[in-house]
Amino acid sequence: MTSGGGPRNVLLDTHTLLWLVATPEQLRPEIREMLSNRKCAIWVSAASAWEIAIKTKLGRLDGEILLSAWSEILGDMAAGELSIDAQDAILAGRLPWEHRDPFDRVLVAQAVRRNLTVVTRDARILGASLAPTLTA
Repeated sequence: MTSGGGPRNVLLDTHTLLWLVATPEQLRPEIREMLSNRKCAIWVSAASAWEIAIKTKLGRLDGEILLSAWSEILGDMAAGELSIDAQDAILAGRLPWEHRDPFDRVLVAQAVRRNLTVVTRDARILGASLAPTLTA
């Protein structure tokens, strides 16, 4: 796991995105500071939009406001949208990792392919050592 240091290219895990938008105080102060630095390139995966939409539809998450204003919220955060391409999907399926969550698998694959640091508290992502990580 990487730690500290200056701005970097980061990919927000879905829960990190939700906290940043709704309850930023849940994030570690140093992570909030890093993400507020305009030199930090923030990326949000289409996998997060997909996950939030599915969990909202199932009633497990109240994400309708975020989904309705997705582009505006990402714009306010100066975050880039990261599409999922075929190579992301192929790598996600081939990762040497027993984790079955398809959203986490895609996020890690995207981070690996694009040399991004995943900002997360997910113990399975942090423990996998497949991509650089920062604890949210």
